[in-house]
Amino acid sequence: MIRIVLVDDHTLVRTAVRKFLEAETNFVVVGEADSGEQALPMVRELRPDVVVMDVLMPGMGGLEATQRICRGSGGPAVVALSGAAEQPFPAQMLKAGACGYVTKAATAQELIEAIKKAFVGKRYVCHDVAQELASYAFEDNLDNPFETLSHREMQIMMMVVNCQRVSEISNSLHLSPKTVNSYRYRIFDKLNVHSDVELALLAVKHGIVQSLNHGARRAGKHEASAAVSVA
Repeated sequence: MIRIVLVDDHTLVRTAVRKFLEAETNFVVVGEADSGEQALPMVRELRPDVVVMDVLMPGMGGLEATQRICRGSGGPAVVALSGAAEQPFPAQMLKAGACGYVTKAATAQELIEAIKKAFVGKRYVCHDVAQELASYAFEDNLDNPFETLSHREMQIMMMVVNCQRVSEISNSLHLSPKTVNSYRYRIFDKLNVHSDVELALLAVKHGIVQSLNHGARRAGKHEASAAVSVA
């Protein structure tokens, strides 16, 4: 029996995925979480074999949660399930330790196959992501400035675009506010932007839209609203 934890901030997605996974012989969903923060203690308590992880969520997000789950040995395998097929998300998740990457546009059978592969220690990426990774390996990727970001910079960038304040990022990632701001300004320098709004607009331009959409839904966050209206 393959024990699975689902992590996605959309209840409807978790419900649909749970339904078709539990129709599969030898699959059982032992827990659901709507954030990386909720997933980490759940994984420690339930000790699943595989975690199906969304990438773009409020809070620490899938990148940080995956890295923490995969740190060391003996933990569960992680399969990313995301709406984002384009780089840099697949490469970043695989670098963080994920065994597989399946988009939400893929078939249910592809996710099932990814989970089975991850359970036995093998990698699996769905067809459209495989094509993206193949292109990524043979191109210089300089057209996408986000490729210059480190794993930690990418994580903080997504949280900033998601309209999280420095204090929220600090709490989620267990970093000091000073360290978070240092990363933030380093990101600005690398991407040649001067504000969170400019960063959000650049993210829209290069297809990192889902994180902005998360942020726009957070009430009272004026920078996200400004970025969306300008876009």
